[in-house]
Amino acid sequence: MADISANFLGIKSPNPFWLASAPPTDKKYNVLRAFEAGWGGVVWKTLGSQVKNVSSRYSSVDFNGGRVMGFNNIELISDRPLDINLKEIAECVKLFPDRAMIVSLMADNDKESWHELIKKVEDTGAHGFELNFGCPHGMTERGMGAAVGQDPVIAKMVVEWVMEAATIPVITKLTPNVHSVVPTGQACVEAGTNALSLINTIQSVTGIDLDTFVPNPNVGGKSAFGGYCGPAVKPIALKMLTTIAQNPVTGKVPISGIGGISTWKDAVEFMLLGSTTVQVCTAAMKHGFRIVEDMIEGLNNWMDEKGFRTINDFIGKSVNTLTNWEDLDINYHIIARIDQDKCIHCGLCYIACEDTSHQSINLAYGKPYNTYSVKEEECVGCNLCKLVCPVENCITMEVHRKGEEYLNWKEFQRQGLPLNDH
Repeated sequence: MADISANFLGIKSPNPFWLASAPPTDKKYNVLRAFEAGWGGVVWKTLGSQVKNVSSRYSSVDFNGGRVMGFNNIELISDRPLDINLKEIAECVKLFPDRAMIVSLMADNDKESWHELIKKVEDTGAHGFELNFGCPHGMTERGMGAAVGQDPVIAKMVVEWVMEAATIPVITKLTPNVHSVVPTGQACVEAGTNALSLINTIQSVTGIDLDTFVPNPNVGGKSAFGGYCGPAVKPIALKMLTTIAQNPVTGKVPISGIGGISTWKDAVEFMLLGSTTVQVCTAAMKHGFRIVEDMIEGLNNWMDEKGFRTINDFIGKSVNTLTNWEDLDINYHIIARIDQDKCIHCGLCYIACEDTSHQSINLAYGKPYNTYSVKEEECVGCNLCKLVCPVENCITMEVHRKGEEYLNWKEFQRQGLPLNDH
């Protein structure tokens, strides 16, 4: 069986599945239940100055009959007394010494506050810190959270303060509420952070109650921009993860991936794009802690099938397959094929292509049903018909190259080739 254990900055865990800093990691009771279920590690909910949370705090976006495609919260950092959190962290470390215990921090914006908080947390026996530079609500208005992560100069300064005092590994968590995560990530690496994690939640409004006219969640007739997470943010998280992994500065440090991870397949995708560990929140809040059992089993089976002995054998394997558009092969061309034996004659491919794409599908009226076929000369290989088809593998895409040699757009322009040939 494959070895799925992780080693992140010397912090070892039996698997790469960690719980992200969030309500599920707010207290000893939750964390012990998570460890008993099999989670490899946790990032304890952010510690800092005492706060007071509001009610209600959560909202969601549902889609196509499914609940919680996207999850939104306006909850702040831990509102429990610091001394209680520290006591419980120490107890969890003693009870489960083989699990990763990372503690998320957000101190006030001065060096002394950071140094004091770091010393107190280190005394618990925790294995590492995660600096919360991403919270998009509540703390931002106080000059903390995303307000730090959105300014590379401030982020670098805070990391430098932290590195002066920390004797255990430091992970810096980046905000996605920026044009690019690279400038802040690079500044933090230059300041000495040992690793990066991303993404934190995306500022959002999930919807408005059409009876009360108040956005969700409703706090006494008002609302606030919240932090968006869950499956809906996964594509954004993967993009931002890749930009960090590909950058020559930020790509040198380990990465913990976050953002919409719900299954072992999601986790593998993050790891293929550079994550050593992955952090989960929304899926656990929706399904409970035992989802990690499926994640562990699925990862094990996939690695055995692919012949990977350890997770290091495939971490980052897909990073170099993402390139600039100008470097893609113009001579590569695909054409749709419809398997008539699998077709259920619903016409969705025809409607999508006829109304919104390239009119590349023939409709032949008949009894008892219509039939559909592809006009090869018109098909541009856009994939739309395959994406809307409800039958798996009914529509496949076959390769029909325009030329044998690789040709990108820059070379195409340099040679002055006619557009009509492509």
